[in-house]
Formats: sequence, C-alpha cells, structure tokens
Amino acid sequence: MRIIAGKYKGKVLVSPKTEKTRPTLDRVKEALFSIIAPYLENSKVLDLFSGTGNLGLESISRGSCFAWLNDIENYSFSNILSNVKLTNSEKYVKITKKDYIRCLSQIIEENVKFDIIFVDPPYNSSFARNTLEYISNNKGKILDENGVIIYETDKYLMKNSKQTEFEVDNLVCFDERTYGRVLLKLYKWR
Repeated sequence: MRIIAGKYKGKVLVSPKTEKTRPTLDRVKEALFSIIAPYLENSKVLDLFSGTGNLGLESISRGSCFAWLNDIENYSFSNILSNVKLTNSEKYVKITKKDYIRCLSQIIEENVKFDIIFVDPPYNSSFARNTLEYISNNKGKILDENGVIIYETDKYLMKNSKQTEFEVDNLVCFDERTYGRVLLKLYKWR
C-alpha cells in the first residue's frame, strides 16, 4: 500500500498485520481519487473508519488542507500514527480513537464541517447505514453543503444483504462504481 500521487507520492505505508483491516486497493483508490478530484483542493476530509490512514493521507498528498483520521481498533490506531509520522503530515491531521458515533458527536461539538467523508466500515456491519443516517439527521453540522460522502462496500454483500441497500432522507446516491468486488457509492445532499 502506497501513496499514489501528490507531495507524498511513492511513500509506502505501514499495512495491517491482521485480516480485520482491508485497505482500499491501489487501483480502486486511483479510480476513486479521479472521481473526487474536483472536491480535493483545500478540502477538509474525514476518514471515519480509517484503518491505516490511507485515504486521508492520499487526500492530504493531493491537496486537502486537513484530514481527521478515526478508528477505534488498537492495531489500526497504531498504523495510523505510524503512517502520519512516515509522511510528516502531523500538522495536517487530527487522529482520534473513538467509536464512530462518538467521533461524529465530537465533530459537531468542535463545529468542523467536511467536504469529503470516507465511510469504509467492516462490510458485515450496520455502521454505514448508521453513519449516513447520523449525518443526514445532523444536516449542515458534519458534511458541507457541497460535500460528498464515499461509501465503500462489497458488491456481493450489497446484493445479498438487507442492511447495506438503503435510502437516507436528506442524502442521495448520485454515483455508483464497481471495481471487481468493491462497490463505491457517492452521496451528496438531496
């Protein structure tokens, strides 16, 4: 796993030593960042289920001014700290080790709004739905009015699961892309 483009291009990031974390593959990441390129310059990014910090650090490398990296797992938190140090990006990031709802609550308390939010939770969980509903119910408090949410899941689980196919009141899925097993769904305000 590496940074693909920008000021940290070529930096090899610390990868997890567990199967519980699934970093976004380079080919998927490259396609994803081509899609969200118009949103990146001077953007604020939230990588809510950060794992390694991969997506947030790629965003900083490509022009984002700030990334909030969050993960509750000890092994993920350790990887994030290592990768932030490796890229010397400390002044551009905030790192928290919280449950995702507590992290979102802290964001509201600190009055931070994001242009880009990455939602890449464990595939077999209800975390994505809960996250989108929480953001929707707190309209204007987490996601900027012109912001975008990128939800990553497994396309086969999406087809076979009642939990992952959903509509959210204030958000609309405006783009959907498939790369092998990976499904990316992009949301914005309705």
